[in-house]
Amino acid sequence: QVQLVESGGGLVQAGGSLRVSCAASGRTYIMGWFRQAPGKEREFVAAITWIGGNTLYADSVKGRFTISRDNAKTTVYLQMNSLKPEDTAVYYCAARTRLGLGSRQYEYDYWGRGTQVTVSS
Repeated sequence: QVQLVESGGGLVQAGGSLRVSCAASGRTYIMGWFRQAPGKEREFVAAITWIGGNTLYADSVKGRFTISRDNAKTTVYLQMNSLKPEDTAVYYCAARTRLGLGSRQYEYDYWGRGTQVTVSS
């Protein structure tokens, strides 16, 4: 059984930075971050492999967000810089138990409960 617990959300001003974390238990190969803004569908943000640290990003966050992992702590991080009001969303951690980076929700098998990130203008 895989369990995911997010932390680190909060309120930040536009242009600021925030880091969210996801502590994972259980065997997984890929970890991802998705987000869902009010009234919008959940969308892919970034993903990383535990082995090798290969990454994948949505175009909307490239150059601003960085996903990383600490294998010893089985924790994945999403460092968010140059935040914009449109980054406001609930950020969800997700885990994939098969090989291969993915950006589709159906490719992920387990989900955390989410953490709120609010960017004020």
